[in-house]
Amino acid sequence: MKSDYRIFTLSNGMRVAVRRAESLVSYIGLAINAGSRDEPASLDGLAHFVEHTVFKGTDSRSSWHISNRMESVGGELNAYTSKEETVIYTCAPAGNASRAIELLADIVANSRFPLKEIDMERDVVIEEIKSYLDSPADSVFDEFEELAYAGSRLAHNILGSPESVRSLRPEDCRAFLDSWYTPSNMTAYISDPGDPERLCALMEKYFGSMHFPAREHSRVTPPPCVGFNEVRDRQGHQAHTIVGFRLFGRTDPRRYPLSLLNNYLGGPCMNSRLNQELREKRGLVYTVDSSLALMSDTGLMQIYYGCDPDAAEKCLKIIRREIDRLASDLLPERTFESIRRQYCGQLTVSSDNRESMAMSMAKSLLYYGEIHDVVTITERIAGVSREELRSIAESLASAPLCRLTIR
Repeated sequence: MKSDYRIFTLSNGMRVAVRRAESLVSYIGLAINAGSRDEPASLDGLAHFVEHTVFKGTDSRSSWHISNRMESVGGELNAYTSKEETVIYTCAPAGNASRAIELLADIVANSRFPLKEIDMERDVVIEEIKSYLDSPADSVFDEFEELAYAGSRLAHNILGSPESVRSLRPEDCRAFLDSWYTPSNMTAYISDPGDPERLCALMEKYFGSMHFPAREHSRVTPPPCVGFNEVRDRQGHQAHTIVGFRLFGRTDPRRYPLSLLNNYLGGPCMNSRLNQELREKRGLVYTVDSSLALMSDTGLMQIYYGCDPDAAEKCLKIIRREIDRLASDLLPERTFESIRRQYCGQLTVSSDNRESMAMSMAKSLLYYGEIHDVVTITERIAGVSREELRSIAESLASAPLCRLTIR
């Protein structure tokens, strides 16, 4: 599939990443540098609630007209929120770029958060919170982050609580949107077979007139984590455990050896080290995986495993042994080359997910000021040395133990 990337800057300073792709489907969306971390302390869950309710009505469209605008041509309109970002995105058959761009601009500039719609969606979000709390395999991640980021705005659940969501009002939603959905704080992505210049002209037509004032982030880095080891007994049949480590932020160059180590230990493949040691050799777990969540100024590596409560300590010892092994000795050259080749291959395969790759363009532009595509990342992973991987393992091995088990 042939493609090329272009970066445009609109008259108001908003940046747009355009990928000309030979595809029958067009992917267009916005990445906003704001999430639950940026909510006022008294309004937990606001960023996520805005993501839900931004589709509920504008000056000229009802909720039904917004939802029908892309669906009527076979497309989709959706969004998600994290601790530091919100993404609003569309996909549709190619040829509908103008429709998608105009709709996104209308939502950002003209959403009015009608009270009747807000009240209905409030109940939906509260049910989402309750459903999430019923799943310890999911909620253990949020509860772990509450401990790891204690004392900061990164600690609270993205969804908020039923009590905080009940307190949210239309004026809170609009104020959050006006503060953060601004040209300097968001980027757009377009993956479409059309002419990039024409697509940029459409963006200028619908977004160029927006001149919301820029607002500086006031994010405070969480205090150092001294470690914790908690067990929360909820009378479940399985123990859900996270072993984690506080790390650096997403711009640190050590993220490349860290990503390689993370993939080797608990990546998505069956031959990951922990899957082999905990499941395939010993049958101790149904699932084990390792993930990274790097923020602008800090981050976490989280190793999750679900097992019989009696096996939780044994699993922890094996995990620590594997990290200590990586910290104490360089991997054999042949093994190292194999895991590096595997990870680069996984990155190449993942690039076939066009929607994910399109979103990553905007997020990369938002955070780094340039596009880090699969070629860029693969080249940097290929440049990681055995010594760099061992250095990362050493920092994990010497870090305070952070562990939470819900059973």
